[in-house]
Amino acid sequence: MDDDFVPLTGAGRTAPSLALLARPRTAAEAAGAVLARGPRGAVARGRGRSCGDAAQNAGGTVLDVTALDRIRGLDEAAGLVVCEAGTELGALARALLPYGLHPRTGGGPWTAGGTVASGYGNGVEALELLGADGKSRTVRRGEPLFDATVGGLGLTGVVLAVTLALRSVETAYLRERVTRFRDVDALLAHWTAPGAVPEPYARARVEPAGRGRAVLTTAAPVPYAGLPRGHRARRTPLAPPPFPGAWPGGLGSGGLGSGGLRPLPGLAHARVLPAYGRGPRAGFVRYRCAVPEGREEALRGLLALLGDRRSPARGARHARVERVYADGAGPLAFPVRGWCLTVDVPAGARGLGRFLDVLDERVAAAGGRVCLAEDARLRPALLPVMYPRLDAFRGLRAALDPRSVFRSDLSRRLGL
Repeated sequence: MDDDFVPLTGAGRTAPSLALLARPRTAAEAAGAVLARGPRGAVARGRGRSCGDAAQNAGGTVLDVTALDRIRGLDEAAGLVVCEAGTELGALARALLPYGLHPRTGGGPWTAGGTVASGYGNGVEALELLGADGKSRTVRRGEPLFDATVGGLGLTGVVLAVTLALRSVETAYLRERVTRFRDVDALLAHWTAPGAVPEPYARARVEPAGRGRAVLTTAAPVPYAGLPRGHRARRTPLAPPPFPGAWPGGLGSGGLGSGGLRPLPGLAHARVLPAYGRGPRAGFVRYRCAVPEGREEALRGLLALLGDRRSPARGARHARVERVYADGAGPLAFPVRGWCLTVDVPAGARGLGRFLDVLDERVAAAGGRVCLAEDARLRPALLPVMYPRLDAFRGLRAALDPRSVFRSDLSRRLGL
């Protein structure tokens, strides 16, 4: 197993800290790294796609699990796949496509273990979890430890493998539909209209400044019969699509605009993370929060603050709003039935710290919460307000890991 002291950050390239980075290639090596950790403890890390400090451990050990990337088994009849924690979901989606299957978690540049630790448990059925004693156990959906691990930020143990549910697909494509709204009120009216049905793969981009126009993008899987005549995918419907830029006008007759086709999640090239400026202040801060259903006025207030002419967030390209249809199950689960708001702000913006504190207070007052996986600056006093089941998580963790073997910069900062 390789190891070395290296500076680590999240995807936003802020708040770096130095840790011993261990790179286990097997479950046995991962257990050895946990047992050999120093007094500052250990935490697992995937590809570092989240922007917070949950996968950093200043002066301690960080386990880079990306070499644990094997697919252990596929049960086509049951619609289940078992993959190791370092498996990239996009690579998994491409491997499953010839079987006419796609992960219910979606695809993308995130690892299976990182997705679990960050709180996205949709389609996750079971976990293999390495404990502080160096022993692994299987944890299944519905068990308290499962719920605490999904969104547990790596503090309940090291996820070694994940069992994911799959869904059948007939082609490698989604049909995309784009709807434009004059402002966020019109967007929310669309989403909350009587009889409105959940829209898959839906997210909206909202202008933080100006008139606050919104663009809603939704997409649905395309059956074979729904492919346009003459489309090359009619010959090989389950072949991975080429990169969109390789086809004039995009992947379908309508391009990637309204009514056009685009690849299933994970089949196209990964999105390039934004870069803001150069030098030591070239990073960005991702502010991601949830607001409960029925508190739409709080969401409007947050967007108004983002768009204020004195706001440090006016330099953001856009804000993203998503409709969330169910609460997360775990004590640290981020999803809240209602609304999710995300904005990326240049880290060097003047007055940013105080501005984000104000957003935190507004979110907490509305009964919402910030996403801990993307956070590196929340004040500890607001944590129990945003996460009222915090004591349950602390109690479970104390019983599992009384010596606090699993620690991170985030856990020390917030007293987890």
